[in-house]
Amino acid sequence: MNKGNRDIVKNVGFNLLSEGKSIRIKAHGYSMYPAIKPGSLILIEPIHVKGAPRPGEIIAVKRETGLVVHRLVRTEARSGVTWYIARGDSNAWADNPVTIEMIAGRITGAEATGENRVPADIRINKKPNYIVNRLRVIGMLIWKKIR
Repeated sequence: MNKGNRDIVKNVGFNLLSEGKSIRIKAHGYSMYPAIKPGSLILIEPIHVKGAPRPGEIIAVKRETGLVVHRLVRTEARSGVTWYIARGDSNAWADNPVTIEMIAGRITGAEATGENRVPADIRINKKPNYIVNRLRVIGMLIWKKIR
C-alpha cells in the first residue's frame, strides 16, 4: 500500500474511533508477542466508552504512522496532567508518555485468522515477561532467516 492510501486508511480509523465507533484491524509486527501475533485481527473500542485505561490493558495509541497497540504499564500525574506509559510485551523499553488525547482506544476483542488460528490473548496482564518474550522474538526472527 502506498503512503497516500496508508494515510487515508489511518485517518479513517482515527475518525471512526473519535466518532465512537469500534474498528477491527490486522496486527503487524512482534512488539506484543506472544499476546498478539502478526496477522491477528483485533477489535479496538474508543477509549471514552469505558473511561481511562488501567495498567495491564492493551491500548491503541495514535502516532504519525498510524495506531500502535501496546500494553499500558503505568500512569503518572505531573503538574495536574495524567501521563500514560505503554510498552510492547516484547519491547526492551517503554514508549514515550502520552496524554489521554493520544489514546485512540482499547483492545476489547480478537479473532483467529488463517495466519493465526489462535486468537490474540488480550487479557489484562500487569507483569508481562519482557525478557523472555523478547528472546523468543529474536529466536523466531533468526530461525526465519536461516530456514
